[in-house]
Order: sequence, then structure tokens, then C-alpha cells
Amino acid sequence: MEEYAIILDYLPLGYVEEGLGGFKRKPVAQAIGKDEFTLLELTPKPGVDLEIHEEVYIGKGKRDKIARINRRLRHNELTATARVELPYVIEEIIRSNEKKFIKFFNEAGPISTRLHQLELLPGIGKKHMWDILKARKEKPFESFEDIKKRVPMLADPVKLLVKRVLMELDVDKAKRGKRKYVLFTRPPRKRAETRK
Repeated sequence: MEEYAIILDYLPLGYVEEGLGGFKRKPVAQAIGKDEFTLLELTPKPGVDLEIHEEVYIGKGKRDKIARINRRLRHNELTATARVELPYVIEEIIRSNEKKFIKFFNEAGPISTRLHQLELLPGIGKKHMWDILKARKEKPFESFEDIKKRVPMLADPVKLLVKRVLMELDVDKAKRGKRKYVLFTRPPRKRAETRK
């Protein structure tokens, strides 16, 4: 369960839908949870204005700015602004929880005899995987900078993690190959298809 979320987009007049007059629309915010990267639709308390990139409490108990969590969102339900902000907010969350993600690099293990968890990160193949495993065997990684220094040919580890989280959030694409595994997110449930 998410405790805190970061606002991706705030619509003080709500969604623009045909047939609804301006007086019926209610303010709404789109946010992403800090623990499991859950995409959420939130209703702010009356008289509260939210800012993009603002951190809000959404856990149990008294909430200062959020009245309720309406629902979980899918990636394709995000507004254009929220989609633009999403990679930056994910990077912000990853950098603020560096220990959690360094732990992943230090403890990631094999999924099967042919596939390792590290290979699920975009840009990491067998060669980079073995370089990371060799470097962490000598001494566990301590920071993202440490990973960059000790595995020189590897791209920025934060960018790799951001790409992986974005890939996991986009559940509308086919779940084949490396896409079917979930490392960091809590994707929305599959919708039951209506029978005709």
C-alpha cells in the first residue's frame, strides 16, 4: 500500500468531457506512488491547490491535502502533462531511494537458467550482467556512482531503472519476453473483457 505519492498533473476543473457542464466537474490529480510506482487518480480536499512534483500523503489516517484515492490508472489514461512528467518523477523517486535500488544491483539473482534479473534492465545483456556480477562479488555496490566507476561500459544505472519502470507501467503492450516480469511496480489488474 502506498503511503506517499508525487503529483504528475493537477486539473483544478477536472477532466474535460462532453456533456458535463463546468459546474459538475470536480478537481482531480494524477499521481504516482513512491513505493511501488502505482499510478493513481486523486481527489484533493476542497480549497486545496496542488503543484506538479508535490509530495502528498495518501496513506491511512489523516490526510492534509487529499480527500480520497479514486482509482488506479493505466499508463494510457494519463494526461499529456502527466506523461511528460512521469520519467522525471520516476528518476526523482529512484534517486531519493538510492539504497533500495542499490540493494537490487547487489542482490539480483537468476530467474531461470537462461535469464537473470539484471538482464531485465534495458541495455544490460550477458556481458554487462557478468561485469556487474564480477564487480559486486569483489565488494557490494554502495551508490550509483560506485556502479558507474566499477562497471565502466555500463550506461547510467538510474536511466536504466527509469526505462524499466516505464516499461512495467505500460501494461497495454504485449507481455512477452522480458516484459512479462515485474521488478519494481504494482501494475493495474487486467480488466475483465465484456462478452457480447
